[in-house]
Amino acid sequence: MLSVRGLTRVSRSAYARCRWVYSSLGTYADPPLLQHSSHFRSPVQSSQEVLGCRVIYSWVSSALSSVGQQAHVQSSSAVELVFGYALSLATNLSSFSWAGATRSILSVADELSILANRLRSMVVAEVPKLASAAEYFFKMGVEGKRFRPTVLLLMATALDVQIPRHPADAAIDTLSTELRTRQQCIAEITEMIHVASLLHDDVLDDADTRRGIGSLNFVMGNKLAVLAGDFLLSRACVALASLKNTEVVSLLAKVVEHLVTGETMQMTTTSDQRCNMEYYMQKTYYKTASLISNSCKAIALLAGQTAEVSILAYEYGKNLGLAYQLIDDVLDFTGTSTSLGKGSLSDIRHGIITAPILFAMEEFPELRTVVNEGFDSSANVDLALEYLGKSRGIQRTRELAAKHASLASAAIDSFPENNDENVQRSRRALVELTHRVITRTNLTLSPTDEK
Repeated sequence: MLSVRGLTRVSRSAYARCRWVYSSLGTYADPPLLQHSSHFRSPVQSSQEVLGCRVIYSWVSSALSSVGQQAHVQSSSAVELVFGYALSLATNLSSFSWAGATRSILSVADELSILANRLRSMVVAEVPKLASAAEYFFKMGVEGKRFRPTVLLLMATALDVQIPRHPADAAIDTLSTELRTRQQCIAEITEMIHVASLLHDDVLDDADTRRGIGSLNFVMGNKLAVLAGDFLLSRACVALASLKNTEVVSLLAKVVEHLVTGETMQMTTTSDQRCNMEYYMQKTYYKTASLISNSCKAIALLAGQTAEVSILAYEYGKNLGLAYQLIDDVLDFTGTSTSLGKGSLSDIRHGIITAPILFAMEEFPELRTVVNEGFDSSANVDLALEYLGKSRGIQRTRELAAKHASLASAAIDSFPENNDENVQRSRRALVELTHRVITRTNLTLSPTDEK
C-alpha cells in the first residue's frame, strides 16, 4: 500500500490541491469515507503496477469562477445530455474539443437501451398486479433519465484496464466482454435500488406525482407501492449475488442501509438537527450520494483497480451526488412545477429544510423562529421566502455545489494515465458532467428525482 501511495502521490496532487481549496473556502464536514481494502486486482492485472497518473486537464478553477453565471453555460458547453432513449447533442463546441465526449455518450446511449430492456425483463413478476406495479417506472416514456447507469458506464470505460495481448487473442476479448457485462449488472442493480427508494419515499411523503405522472402510491395505493419497492430490492439482491464478489455485495448492501438511515434522519430530526448544516449534509450523503459513490467504487473493484483508484472513483460519485442535490435544493425554490416534474417549493411545504434556508438562517437568525413554527401556514412559507430573497442562501448553496463538483472533477483528473482514445473521451464526459450538474436549470440530468 505504501509503494502505491508513493507512486501516485505526485499524480494525485491536483486532487489534493482541490481539497485544499475546498477546505480553505469554508465547508462542512465530509460524510464518512467507507473503509477500503488495500488492493483488489484481477488475475490479468496482478503483474501490472500503476506507474503514474496525469491530469487530463484542469477544470477546478473554471468551475469555481462560473458559479452563478448560468447565462454563459449554453455557449461554453458542447454536450447536451438527455438520458433515456434519446440524446440531443449540441452543435457548437467550446474551445475544448468535446466531440470525443459526444461520441462516448452516444455509445453509452446504445448500452442504455440494452440495459433498459434487460431491466424490464428483470422486474417481471408472477402476480399481475405486482408485475404492473414493479414495471411502473421502467416503462418506455417514464423510465427517467438513467443518470446513474450513464455515469457508471462512462466510469467503466474511464477505468478500462489495458491488457497486454496478441493480435488474435480471443481469450482477452472474452474476458473484456465478461467484465463489461458484470459492470452493466452494477448499473442495473443501482437503478433498481434507486427506483425502489423512490417508491418507498413517495409513500412516506404521501406524494401524488413522480416524473411528471401520478406516483405509484397515488395510482395503485400505498400497499402495492411498498411491495413493489421490496420486490425491486429483492431482484437487485439476486443480481448482486450473481456477481460472486463479497466486497461489492457489502458495498451495495451498505447503500441500502444508508438509504434507510437517511430517510429516518429526515423523519426524526430534533429542532437543533433540523437547523444544522453538517447534519443536513450527512443526511444528503446517505439519501443521495451513497448510492452513486459506492456504485462507482464497485465498477472500479470489478475492473481490478487498486484501492487508491477505487477511492478516487468513490470520491467522484460522492461529490457529484452532493453537488447535484445542492442544486436540486436551489431548483426547488427557483424552478417551476413543469421543469421539476414535481411541485415547486415541495420541500419547504413538506417541512424539509434544505441548504438555501439553512444558509439564510445564518444571516437572519430570526428565521429560525419561523422554521420551528413549521410551514403548515402559507404565511410562514411566504415569510421564509422573503428572508431567503434578502439573503445569499441561493448563491452560497450554488458555491457549495461548485466546490463538490470541483472535487469530483479533480478525482477524474487523478486517474492513472491511459492514452486509449475511448478512455480519454469517457473521462472528458465525466468531467463535463460535473459542470452540467451545477449549471442546469431543470432536472434534465437528474440523478436524484427524489428527495
